[in-house]
Amino acid sequence: MSAKPSLSVTAGAPGLQYAAAGAWTAVHANELEAVIDGAARDLGGEAAAIDMHRVEAFDTYGAWLLERLVRERKAHGGETSIVALPEHYRDLFAAMDEALIVRPQEPPQENRIVSTIEKVGKATAAVGDDLKAIVNMLGAIGAATGTMLKRPSTFRLTSAVHHLDRVGLQAVPIILLITFLIGGIIAQQGFFHFRKFGAETYVVDMLGILILREIGVLIVSIMVAGRSGSSYTAELGSMKMREEIDALRTMGLDPISVLVLPRVFALIIALTFLTFIGSMSALFGGGLVAWFYGGMAPDIFIMRLKEAISITHFKVGMIKAPFMALVIGVVACAQGFAVKGSAESLGLQTTASVVKAIFLVIVLDGLFAVFFASIDM
Repeated sequence: MSAKPSLSVTAGAPGLQYAAAGAWTAVHANELEAVIDGAARDLGGEAAAIDMHRVEAFDTYGAWLLERLVRERKAHGGETSIVALPEHYRDLFAAMDEALIVRPQEPPQENRIVSTIEKVGKATAAVGDDLKAIVNMLGAIGAATGTMLKRPSTFRLTSAVHHLDRVGLQAVPIILLITFLIGGIIAQQGFFHFRKFGAETYVVDMLGILILREIGVLIVSIMVAGRSGSSYTAELGSMKMREEIDALRTMGLDPISVLVLPRVFALIIALTFLTFIGSMSALFGGGLVAWFYGGMAPDIFIMRLKEAISITHFKVGMIKAPFMALVIGVVACAQGFAVKGSAESLGLQTTASVVKAIFLVIVLDGLFAVFFASIDM
């Protein structure tokens, strides 16, 4: 049986002299650990030599501990040399020394062209995934609507009325305030600039057409996307995190029919209603500014407004509203169902819901503008 490992130290002329003996193997792990720990207590800053010629056995564990002692002494300013290590053990110690060397990794040389192409590809794939999720949600809502039309009793009217109150009636004050201010600002800027050309009366034309066709529905849609769209995403995302949606499926209920359809139905009605009152509020705000800032009497403003606008302008804005609501509802619900199991995911999806909904609303408004212009409406 191999002797227990030992490491004795004596003070020599050039520095400390260590003499190793016994079996430096994993079999004697406890004894060997104690030997190395004892030698490590007297690290000092002077040089040392470790004589290994009396070592009977030497394995990877012993090589690792010996290397540890050498590194600890070096860290404290003491150089250590290994002498008289049997030749058949030198390769093992050299391999251990090589394995423990930590080399700084050079940062990879990045090809800017390849990196740019990669980023564009990833962004394109992400856009494709988003479109796929939106189309899937739109298809699911269409299928749930078809089922509801076949069996109207399955529609959750109470839930729809509840959401109609939240996204519709409770949003009336802020919609009235913001659209009133927007109408007033447009009128003020119109009078300020048109007055230079003596064309103050055309401010009413600009205000009426712009509010009824574009600004009214667009401002209301953006506000609803930030207010109600984010709420839908947060609610559905929280249900997804708490596995309530999975519980509905387990009970044999369709989450789209139970959770999404009433919300989208309420949003379509609410946004159409809010677009109407928002447009009227913006015109009222523009009329007040025209009276107090532009010096245009209310009866003249109303008469000029009647001449400038037609029922067509009003219809264009109102036709857009349900489609805007559908886009906001689909995006908000799709992002809510995409939430993972963390609060960070909920926050990211809620932010993405608002950004994507506003972006798609603006894109849709542009498409409608081109469409109505092509049919002379």
